[in-house]
Amino acid sequence: MSAAMKKKVQRKFKMRGYTLRVDALDAVLSFASRFAGAEDDALDLLLDQLDHESLKSSIIDKDPVNRVVSLLLEAEAAVEESPDAACEGRGSALRVIDAFLVPKFRYDPVKKIFYEHTGSLPIHGEASAKAKLYKDRFLLLYQRLSRDQHFAKPAFETETTEFGSCEISPIQSLVGQTGRRWVMGVISQLEDGHFYLEDLTASVEINLSDAKVTTGFFTENTIVVVEGQMLLEGIFKIFTCGFPPLEERDKSLKALAGLDFFGGGALTKEETLRLAELEKRAVNDMFIILSDVWLDNEEAMGKLEMVLDGFENEEVVPSLFVLMGNFCSRPCNLSFHSYSSIRAQFGKLGQMIESHPRLKEHSRFLFIPGPEDAGPSTVLPRCALPRYITEEFQNRIPNAIFSSNPCRIKFYTQEIVFFRQDLLYKMRRSCLMPPSTEETSDPFEHLVATITHQSHLCPLPLVVQPVIWNYDHSLHLYPTPHTIVLGDKSEQKAFSYTGITCFNPGSFSNDGTFVAYRPCTREVELSALPA
Repeated sequence: MSAAMKKKVQRKFKMRGYTLRVDALDAVLSFASRFAGAEDDALDLLLDQLDHESLKSSIIDKDPVNRVVSLLLEAEAAVEESPDAACEGRGSALRVIDAFLVPKFRYDPVKKIFYEHTGSLPIHGEASAKAKLYKDRFLLLYQRLSRDQHFAKPAFETETTEFGSCEISPIQSLVGQTGRRWVMGVISQLEDGHFYLEDLTASVEINLSDAKVTTGFFTENTIVVVEGQMLLEGIFKIFTCGFPPLEERDKSLKALAGLDFFGGGALTKEETLRLAELEKRAVNDMFIILSDVWLDNEEAMGKLEMVLDGFENEEVVPSLFVLMGNFCSRPCNLSFHSYSSIRAQFGKLGQMIESHPRLKEHSRFLFIPGPEDAGPSTVLPRCALPRYITEEFQNRIPNAIFSSNPCRIKFYTQEIVFFRQDLLYKMRRSCLMPPSTEETSDPFEHLVATITHQSHLCPLPLVVQPVIWNYDHSLHLYPTPHTIVLGDKSEQKAFSYTGITCFNPGSFSNDGTFVAYRPCTREVELSALPA
């Protein structure tokens, strides 16, 4: 097999987010050689079938390839006869990325580059991992801020206006300084009732009483850019407090020089353009997103059947149903002992979907656990629902996907992040000061501004929402994704912020609300069943 064919195979697999080991590459080349003149179609068919396999990693060895090749060769005659063979892989444009498989990158402030972490990442990290969590969050925003023209250090000593350069001073340099200074740091409470601003050099007590704030929720753990001056008693009085400015996605991608932060596989410019063209043509693809699907509630299950009945009779069925927890009306905590009943309820859900043959055949079903669902703990990120609970369902719907919370989807070139957490309530409870009403008084818009500027899905204090220290990177929103889905029990909302589509599908079991999302146009249709 020629070197050109090897390159073609590697490129095709890379476009789908896969990397081939040498033995897997040989198996693919051997399969393609059976179809002289039609290698491209054979490879596409192989990739489409591979998407339905339960792969543990994006790095593929020969075993899954051999499994798929055996299936395809057995069905070769049937595939050639079927006129619909090209449509079989409708879901092949879709790639689901589990939070625990998201690559981890760290920023080197000396070399000013990101490097990938290649060592092991234990769930129970050492004490140093907690310090690195804060350092990584800070450096991520610091390198972003350093490219902003307003905060970059001037190349020459020049006079600057109030709208000119606002060079960031390290906190350590504030001692003995007079006049106003711009500082970037993390808000922390080192002593009860006393708030401090910390960076990598030092910490300083702050006075926020007269601070003018921008849009967003300011809580402990949030990283802020402030303007203020040192008082004689050693307290830094803040006049203006805001989040680090956002950076355009294209600018971030250019700075990253091809590094794959999202986890869907790095693509060349040519591959991105080709996939973008395919994405524009995918006008029939639609995602139906529901949050709070209580399987133990008859009324909620009746509502779900109405939704499935409606889409079963549509001319083109949705390509993906995303069902987010909680999947039980009661918290699955230490006092909960009805796991066998949840298992049976998932089995009933499988029966319900089976009774809709078009949906079962043409749609995919993705399940994301909620904050009160069964699992090892409430810490983030949460792993997928336990196999014991979902086994009966998977026997009926084998191509269903059970993923983590948060979870990422790559649809051609589009990056979508799903997160199920009652975040709005927690953020409002943890606020240090009332949010600004100058630009908006909508709490959801404040929430979206907070998580996008922080480049983090959950910038709450760890005592309010614990995070697995070694996997905090899976909550990062950098570079900014195209779409963020925030499953929350609060009111259904949609908001486009600086080109980022954000929405909350609402609580399906409480309000009957859900969202129909068309990734091709990024159109959000807020839907609700009649009361």
